[in-house]
Amino acid sequence: MKTEVLIVGGSFAGLSAAMQLVRGRRNVIVVDANKPRNRFAAESHGVFCLDGKTPAEIRATALAQLQAYPTFRLIDDSAVDVEQTQGGFSVTLAGGASYHTQKLILATGITDRLPNIPGVKEHWGKSVIHCPYCHGYELQDRALGVLATGEMSFHQAALIPDWGATTLFTQGQFKPEAEVLEHLIQRGVGIEDCAITQVVGDGEKIQYVALADGRQIPIKGLYVAPQVTITTPLVAKLKLETVEAPLGAAIKVDDFKESSTPGVFVAGDLSNPMQSATFAIASGTMAGIAAHRALIFNH
Repeated sequence: MKTEVLIVGGSFAGLSAAMQLVRGRRNVIVVDANKPRNRFAAESHGVFCLDGKTPAEIRATALAQLQAYPTFRLIDDSAVDVEQTQGGFSVTLAGGASYHTQKLILATGITDRLPNIPGVKEHWGKSVIHCPYCHGYELQDRALGVLATGEMSFHQAALIPDWGATTLFTQGQFKPEAEVLEHLIQRGVGIEDCAITQVVGDGEKIQYVALADGRQIPIKGLYVAPQVTITTPLVAKLKLETVEAPLGAAIKVDDFKESSTPGVFVAGDLSNPMQSATFAIASGTMAGIAAHRALIFNH
């Protein structure tokens, strides 16, 4: 089957891109297995006019609106292979179907690498979180911690005192020094070098963190800046260039979200150094508009 634009990923970025294209009266296929990165969060916060909605509610609303356009189609599957062809790209899905598209938008394909500490994964997206702007307000005025995973955690720890009393857990590996340490102290951040060995709670709310020396520190919210891994095989297949970002590799794009391979646009967390629902929506909008312009001007 042929289409003008195929979008891999049907969450905030991919559906935002699709909206621009269907309103431009272009044929669009969105391929999505409905396993978004934000599926662990009960609510999305800080999204204009959508504060407090669940990611699933936002997706359902977007799909309902998109399905009112006759040139939109959603396919519940995963893209596993791609090759460049004359005039576009051929994308193969896990179910075996193949689609030819003139332009391709990638809007999915990264996975969070969480610290291998018991209790972190179980509380992820609830009381173990990564973004104060997304979830910090709900954890305000209580004991908070930052689990250091790299130097980015120092920046994170300097932000968090605006929401509550903060302790930076360096794990004995990532210790701030000089001006960074002075700034954290000025912000009232406590420094704990003994490693967290377990996060204890009921799977929703944390009660405390257990340290290697046997102490138990009451913590109600724990911030983690996870490293990310590119997991979609399409990036390697297309030989897309990457750049190093604070949380790991990201796809290199220009101001219009076009990658190093002409005709391939990349939106959302896969290309955004700073990641949030709002940034994903904005980048999807740009990718959709840019793909439409590329169809018109044949580039």
